[in-house]
Amino acid sequence: MTRRRRRLTGLVTGLLTGLVLVALTACGAGGGDSAGGADRGPADVVGQGYQSGDGSTRTWPVAERGDPVALSGTDFAGAPVDIGDWRGDVVVLNTWYAACPPCRAEAADLVDLANDYADDGVHLLGINGTDDVGTAQAYERTFSVPYSSIADTDGSALADLQGIVPVQAVPTTVVLDREGRVAARILGRAESATLRALVDDVLGEAGAVS
Repeated sequence: MTRRRRRLTGLVTGLLTGLVLVALTACGAGGGDSAGGADRGPADVVGQGYQSGDGSTRTWPVAERGDPVALSGTDFAGAPVDIGDWRGDVVVLNTWYAACPPCRAEAADLVDLANDYADDGVHLLGINGTDDVGTAQAYERTFSVPYSSIADTDGSALADLQGIVPVQAVPTTVVLDREGRVAARILGRAESATLRALVDDVLGEAGAVS
């Protein structure tokens, strides 16, 4: 093979390799989840003690939602909590613990959501399997949290939720429809506008449970 031909072959090979890399990058950089879309996996955050999601959102059409979530436990004040008591209303579940940076970052938005939507039949409930009572209550006082959190030290509440919808990051926020079925999920910090839009969509659905 002549030097000129070898040079031409090298240029063509390099060009084809570049095109393949561009195509692969484009496939991997697709947008966030929409209804029925594939999840983008969470990333491990080294040295910070939590697994962080990327804020990706997934929603489920009404016809594709599974069984109602059965979730109960005891909150950090020692009172029983059972989301079955809220059937017919919209429920927002949020996993958290006090030392989790994205949990603290989204706390004020969750508090505002709970206050703003209280008269619309929306209930928020936290799930915390990490903190002791003192740590959890100090967090709730710091952020003026108006809703309860299950003290899930044995992991049973999270296991019940995980059996219905993958909970792959802390925080994870799950929106349940009026029948108690999973309508949407956010992995990682829940941006206020995104979460409110999801709640509004579910509130706007017909068919409240009688």
